[in-house]
Amino acid sequence: MIFEHFAVNVADATSVVDWYAANMGLKARVAEKKPPFVTFLEDSTGRVVIEFYQRADVKALDYSEVNPLNFHVAFVSEDAAKDKQRLMASGATFELEITLDDGSYIVMLRDPWGLPLQLCQRANPF
Repeated sequence: MIFEHFAVNVADATSVVDWYAANMGLKARVAEKKPPFVTFLEDSTGRVVIEFYQRADVKALDYSEVNPLNFHVAFVSEDAAKDKQRLMASGATFELEITLDDGSYIVMLRDPWGLPLQLCQRANPF
């Protein structure tokens, strides 16, 4: 088995996709232009990592109510402090930041729709 993607039902898929493309370096591999606006986003390596869609028959969660320790979308960052400021200027909100014992710096944000978003500046990258 090989991991394919993580899927998230959101209330405004088009806006979410546009924000992740503009701010997180993702681009659409597949993008439906009609409801439910299924969009598969790939990272800079060309690997599909996340799918956003907007189902009218299933209410999207209020992600601002979900504790980031339940789930979050994590991205590698070479400079998490700089990326934190850049993303906050684009509508993300700050949750917390920690430095781990190994020197890794982790920043937890929420995207403009409340989805938990983590920046990982690892001392020892995976």
